[in-house]
Amino acid sequence: MPKPPFSNSRPINSTVRNSAHKSSPAQSSAQPQPAAHAPITPARSAAFAILLRVADTSAHSDDLLHGPGMSALSQADRNLATTLVLGVLRWQLALDARIQPLLQRPDQALPTPVATALRMGAFQLLHLDRIPAHAALSESVELVRSAGHPHAAGMVNAILRKLTRQPPSKPKLYETTAAFAERLAHPLWLVNRWVQNYGRTATLAILTHDQTEPQPNTLFAPAETKVVAQLSGYPEPSGSGLIAQDEKGLSTPNLPHLDDGSRLVAELAAAAHPSPTRIWDTCAAPGGKTLILAARHPSAHLLATDANPRRLQALTTRLEAAAPASPTTTLHADATQLPTSEGLFDLILCDVPCSGTGTLSRNPEIRQRLQPADLARQATRQREILTAALARLAPGGHLLYSTCSLEPEENEQVIAAALAATPAITTLPLDPILDQLTTTGLLTEAPADLLRNGNLRTLPGANFSGDGFFAALLHRP
Repeated sequence: MPKPPFSNSRPINSTVRNSAHKSSPAQSSAQPQPAAHAPITPARSAAFAILLRVADTSAHSDDLLHGPGMSALSQADRNLATTLVLGVLRWQLALDARIQPLLQRPDQALPTPVATALRMGAFQLLHLDRIPAHAALSESVELVRSAGHPHAAGMVNAILRKLTRQPPSKPKLYETTAAFAERLAHPLWLVNRWVQNYGRTATLAILTHDQTEPQPNTLFAPAETKVVAQLSGYPEPSGSGLIAQDEKGLSTPNLPHLDDGSRLVAELAAAAHPSPTRIWDTCAAPGGKTLILAARHPSAHLLATDANPRRLQALTTRLEAAAPASPTTTLHADATQLPTSEGLFDLILCDVPCSGTGTLSRNPEIRQRLQPADLARQATRQREILTAALARLAPGGHLLYSTCSLEPEENEQVIAAALAATPAITTLPLDPILDQLTTTGLLTEAPADLLRNGNLRTLPGANFSGDGFFAALLHRP
């Protein structure tokens, strides 16, 4: 993969039509020309500002796209700004590879505003067939000028004009891993890992999924649907069933909107224990899974903790609005340092911070920021959290460990380390709980191939239409 030419680069939903697989711009044959000092539309100005923040800080695109800078825009401008931000971030590596050979000095490091304007222009020319070429070109030039780099305006103009003259890419009979990693804008080191762990076919499906907008949720029955029985926990050794047959149907119209993968983790956790009296959500913010646990076990005392005070406050506000009658307590606490006075818990959800490699469609900047060394750092923290949580698991209790990562270091290897350090803990397969969710009618259909060795392993685009999640169920006899 060519080295990106930009100084800030690191092996670096909208109503506007997005043609993600186009390889040539759908423009008129006339050569586009930039207007002299053309005005910059609010959508492009907002997108440019957000992309600069993402490039220069640790800010997340999702937070910025829902921030105050977007609220003043019209709906059409918000749609376009969102498309530009997420599209540029999803395709950044591929855009860099197209731009670099066109530079007079391919190895030169460009200032962040210049690089960002080039990427925005290239994305519009290559992937948005409803954007006139002259608008993409002229406003990219003006963005550079307005950002204090007027000397680069001519270069931006020339590079984008060259892009419009490039012939379409011809499909290849066979692509190397490096070739499809570049074409689908993922770092090669990460793609190599996925090919090794999941195979070439599944990896190509994951990469293709990551380049599209998140799909509508289809795994769970509509909120107004009555499921046949209250979910009732993991089966006892005696062989008693998972379904409480004397319970009335359960309707859950007020559940939060979650990605199918995220909700599946929460539902598996809730169904893992028949009647917990005390539940702990260890890393609870932003609170979607907490609300699922509260809805499924309304009489249980639920403790929701988070180490980030700002996120915890947002979680508290969300719980107060969505479930004011729930006996849920929030506490600012690191999961590794929960006060002893909080005691033990029958059910624990340990949904730990992770690399997020299963969520690159909705969090595309991760691929620009994540480095191989980050996985070991994440795994160390995850082992610490899981070990501390297991110490608070009551006899007979269940703990569901989960991440939205595709990496074994953060999943299977963390579980193996915890089991080695805590011999009294055993693992339980998730097969019977997944079967229960289907039997009750909570799922629209029986999901296939979501389990590996009894653990949940969703692969976005390969065996699942939502985000990539791992989950494993642990038990203290």
